[in-house]
Amino acid sequence: MAEGSNRGECSTSPKRMRLDTDPNPTIPEFLTNCDEYQLFKLTKFYRDRLEQAMEGGVDGISLSLTYERIFTGQEHGKVTELVDKGNRADSSKLLLSLVMGKGSRARRVMWESFVRMRHGVPKLDKILKEIQELGADSFDYMDIAHGLSELPSNLKDLQQKHKETLRVQTETLRVNTILIKEKVKIFQLVDRYAELTVISNVRDRTLVEHELLARGRDHEEWREKHLRRELEKIRTDQLFQSSFSQRKSESGNSAAVSGVPGIGKTTMVQKIVYDWATGKIYPHFQFVFSFKFRDLNTINCRINLRNLILFFYPYLGNILGELWKNPEGLLFIFDGLDEFKDTIDFADNRRNTDPQSMCTDPECWCEVSDIVYSLIQHKLLPGCSVLLTSRPTALHLLEKAEISVWAEILGFVGDERKEYFNKFFEDQTVAAAVFKHVEENEILYTMCYNPSYCWILALSLGPFFTQRDRKQQQVPKTITQLYSYYIYNILKNHSREIENPRDVLLKLGEMAYTGVSKKKIVFGNADLIEYNLQPSQFLSGFLMELLERDDSVQSVVYTFPHLTIQEFVSALTQFLTPDPREIGKLLSEAHSKEDGRFEIFLRFVAGLSSPQSARPLEEFLGPFLHQTTCQVIDWVKEKVEGQIGDTQTETGKRKLLNTFHYLFESQNKALARNTVGSVKTLSFSGLRLTPIDCTVLSHVIGLCDTIKHLDLQQCHIQCEGIQRLGPVLHKCQELSLGANEVGDSGVKLLSAALRNPECKIQKLDLWDNDLTDSCAEDLASALSTNRSLIYLNLGNNKLGDSGVKRLSVALRNLDCKIQTLGLWDNDLTDSCAEDLVSALSTNRSLTYLNLGNNKLGDSGVKRLSVALRNPDCKIQTLGLEFNALTDSCAEDLVSALCTNQSLRGLNLGSNSFTDQSVPALRRLIRTCRSLEWILLERNQFSSNGRRQLEPLRGSRSGLRVTV
Repeated sequence: MAEGSNRGECSTSPKRMRLDTDPNPTIPEFLTNCDEYQLFKLTKFYRDRLEQAMEGGVDGISLSLTYERIFTGQEHGKVTELVDKGNRADSSKLLLSLVMGKGSRARRVMWESFVRMRHGVPKLDKILKEIQELGADSFDYMDIAHGLSELPSNLKDLQQKHKETLRVQTETLRVNTILIKEKVKIFQLVDRYAELTVISNVRDRTLVEHELLARGRDHEEWREKHLRRELEKIRTDQLFQSSFSQRKSESGNSAAVSGVPGIGKTTMVQKIVYDWATGKIYPHFQFVFSFKFRDLNTINCRINLRNLILFFYPYLGNILGELWKNPEGLLFIFDGLDEFKDTIDFADNRRNTDPQSMCTDPECWCEVSDIVYSLIQHKLLPGCSVLLTSRPTALHLLEKAEISVWAEILGFVGDERKEYFNKFFEDQTVAAAVFKHVEENEILYTMCYNPSYCWILALSLGPFFTQRDRKQQQVPKTITQLYSYYIYNILKNHSREIENPRDVLLKLGEMAYTGVSKKKIVFGNADLIEYNLQPSQFLSGFLMELLERDDSVQSVVYTFPHLTIQEFVSALTQFLTPDPREIGKLLSEAHSKEDGRFEIFLRFVAGLSSPQSARPLEEFLGPFLHQTTCQVIDWVKEKVEGQIGDTQTETGKRKLLNTFHYLFESQNKALARNTVGSVKTLSFSGLRLTPIDCTVLSHVIGLCDTIKHLDLQQCHIQCEGIQRLGPVLHKCQELSLGANEVGDSGVKLLSAALRNPECKIQKLDLWDNDLTDSCAEDLASALSTNRSLIYLNLGNNKLGDSGVKRLSVALRNLDCKIQTLGLWDNDLTDSCAEDLVSALSTNRSLTYLNLGNNKLGDSGVKRLSVALRNPDCKIQTLGLEFNALTDSCAEDLVSALCTNQSLRGLNLGSNSFTDQSVPALRRLIRTCRSLEWILLERNQFSSNGRRQLEPLRGSRSGLRVTV
């Protein structure tokens, strides 16, 4: 059905659903009873959510539509092509657009496919459950509309004045700095605001804890996985969209947005108000009133809604009576429930009966808390909408509230981090440099989901890339150096406020260390008293205050802005304590914990033994104890030496990698040379390495003069890892890099190492690395100049015929030293045979060639036989298994190999040879005196043929024939 028919469907009068006998039918029954108009309406109503939900199964839905002949093969191809490229969101939008353009049958088939796959796609399942619960009421619910009347002309001027006032109030953003001269900077909001990811639900605590335990890329992958599967995104302009509502109400909507400290709740509210004032969102709201709970705390008397509005918006005095007549046009925003001094208990029924608390009229005098309660519960101005923000610590107060839409700010996901840095720095070169530095460190990258941590990093790193008197090489190399600089800035700006900062940091660090050891990140007043700490402006540079409420009391609790800051302060304490005798024992006990709780703490301790990290802090805290520094260095030396030979298990590899992190953080070259300078083999195969892990390895290998074998197979290092390791790879004799997804760009970097005049690489393993013919030119260029490489395994890639053609140019070079070449499973056909023949006819070094699992076929092998006949051909081992060979090529191959007396091993397994080839193969076994083994299993020989191929009586001993 053409797109134009949609307009026809829309103009049809909706029919009453035929579901009177069953108010809650099953979804299949519900869809069967839907007429065409209702199905159109249902799809349109849920469209935004369906686009997200389908991402988890878009290829399956497209396949169903193709099977039912609704999509053409070309349309299905376009949808799946986007999926293959990882653009599931675009694929989902395309599919829905195609369906809406094809009419009612397409929509029905799509919904039926939703039902079939619902249990494997959580977001779809959620939507279908909502529809099933509503049953026959679904379309009544969709028909609920605000029905706003035109704004009277006498209100339009005041509305314009109100919008202009809000625009002026919200168009600029005040940003704190760590500079003494300029403590606050003012920017245009639109220039600095970076979009946040918001989800249409509030996650439970366990989900959040699991996320925070993941670091770096694992943290990001964890978030993206859950966003793809069950967490629905919601835009700020959809907070009052009824399809996201969990509570259906005709008397108005209330939305609650939750977020951890620093995640951007207040800035998001500012952007919402600004966008409404400039006409970008919420056109159905005629007036918006925004309040901060911290401002409402200053009101210590009873007040009514009229005077509360006039307190902040005095110019509206003459028209409020008019506004009460149309509450559907009003939006009230209350920011920061967790900061409110009064408790609003929505579970307390006394509010509904106590005359002192009842607030049903805008002129009624009561407490501020009663006004907020009554607006949210739709007792005051029923029909109005309310938006509330809060930290998670106060959300329990809203459990019994009339909240229609729950949302949580996740912060930055994916490229949103990059957008923040691009907007923070006016100079985009500086923005790119700072973000690259952050991206390269897994700990920093993890922190950047939170805008406040991005702010910390931008302030701390920015000067290194912007100030002319700072040199690029002074940019913090390690996480310890960066955190030292961050703490230095706090001390520089706040140390005057306190008599003895060293003493305060010592006590704070002791409390922090206890927290790390007990996995405790929230501290109460009792903890501060125990460690003799007093709340102060200086202390607020390290601790954030959170309001925590239970049923009876309201109290302040404290947490460090990020777990890594707690871990850093814990480590710093070890260098401030006056009695360092127990430091070795403490570090060993921490190192013995298998759950990783002390992993980052120990890196910081090792890092603070470095003068580069200690120097900025010593300016304010006094000198670190030399005895402590020496003991830490001795401890690191002992751990590295004890771990260096234990890489047989994954645990051993992980522990060795951690000790390398200690070396890296210490930046102590003498220590590194003493501990790893004579290492010959490093193996981390099977251990997933992050980019920072590769940086650490590069640092260690750079200080090692004897390294021979580096085994990083299946470490998921990708091109980024090769980039970090690139400067030192030429030092190794054997490089095992199989199954790492390094790609063509990674091989380009490797080729640079091979061209290095000091290159010692003799063996290079690159199997299963997503290589295509695009990298062959770089590789061929490197092989033409390299004089050390004798072993190259490129198996299980996609070089193809064109890739081999380019490699053959290098193999023809008389200076090429390659002896072993693996090209198995590379999509090769007979088209590349001529190039191989040319290379083999010239090359005098190649003795091992594996061409297995390709599609050379009989014609390819016949051509190859020409080169094998050449008496100068040195091939000793030839792999041709899985190549679709038949009896047709047997005679040519055998004839060539009988001429070539260097052959020792031949693999012809898993082809289609029959008894017809037995005579030729017997002749090969008899004639080729150098042959030591031949594999012929999984061919099509009869039992008689197999017997004939056993070694002949009287043949030389040691010959192995496997049939």
